Amino acid sequence: MTSEFERIRHLRSLFGKAPPGITLGIGDDAALIEPPAVGRIVWTVDACVENVHFRRSMLSWKEVGFRSFMAAASDLAAMSARPLGALSCLSFPRDTPDDDLFALAQGQHQAAQQLSTAIIGGNLSASDTVVVSTSLLGHATDSPRRDGARPGDCVALCGSVGLAAAGLRLLMRDPTHSPTTEAEREALCAWRCPRARIEEGAHAHHASSLIDVSDGLVQDAAHIASASLVRIDIDTTNMISPSLVAVAHHLGMDARSLALSGGEDYALLGTFSNRDVPPGFVVIGSCSVGSGVWVNGTLEVPNGHDHFRQRVATSSTEEDG
Repeated sequence: MTSEFERIRHLRSLFGKAPPGITLGIGDDAALIEPPAVGRIVWTVDACVENVHFRRSMLSWKEVGFRSFMAAASDLAAMSARPLGALSCLSFPRDTPDDDLFALAQGQHQAAQQLSTAIIGGNLSASDTVVVSTSLLGHATDSPRRDGARPGDCVALCGSVGLAAAGLRLLMRDPTHSPTTEAEREALCAWRCPRARIEEGAHAHHASSLIDVSDGLVQDAAHIASASLVRIDIDTTNMISPSLVAVAHHLGMDARSLALSGGEDYALLGTFSNRDVPPGFVVIGSCSVGSGVWVNGTLEVPNGHDHFRQRVATSSTEEDG
């Protein structure tokens, strides 16, 4: 294994030249940013922790890097922001081979490239377990918040829900599971290689409220309902995909439950006035006077992920059992 500073030199070479607006990237004590007139700045940080968000048996190192970066970037999408650059803090056991570290970094780099940004700095540290912390700086002309929904707004969803949870459960049964159908391939890809919906989020800057679906659709919808003091009604008719139905059947699980409380989909859930719904979003409900989240006429109790109220052994979508 190489030294800390040799590894940093390799990472600097991998991540490449800093994007426009970044005057100094990897190589000094901190990055220097001189963004043009970009409107408001959006800043987020997210951690991906071994045996909490993933098990090594379920993901390649490259997938760990890719997945952790996209999960962090999804918070920018929920604020209609585009990324300027990212900082990455990598902590891992001392005996981690160079090839594993660099494969993880390659996954981060691939995700950053897909989102037209770059990793411009960070930190390496030894630890007892693998922790990937990603901080992203973004810019937006306008940023919807959770407290802007009003009675009369429609509720719309961008992206599928439930497939990531289905993919995780396939891997929980067999960490080396190889897909035998296209539906299983979609489910495994949804969990292993999610996509932050940066472009779709940017086009939804006029939403009255916006959130990314990371902890479960009902739970994240409840965040909007609570912050905005409205009732949200959801109709599942346009939500549950044939692929989700197929994989749920194979697992012996309820597709509706996976869609409503599965989590880690990184879809976007927004509310819009006058049904001014941007491309990529599908109307699944409405806002009215009242409180709570109602699905097909029934009040739902949020049952998504909470780090401090349930045991988490592999991922934010795993249930007790």
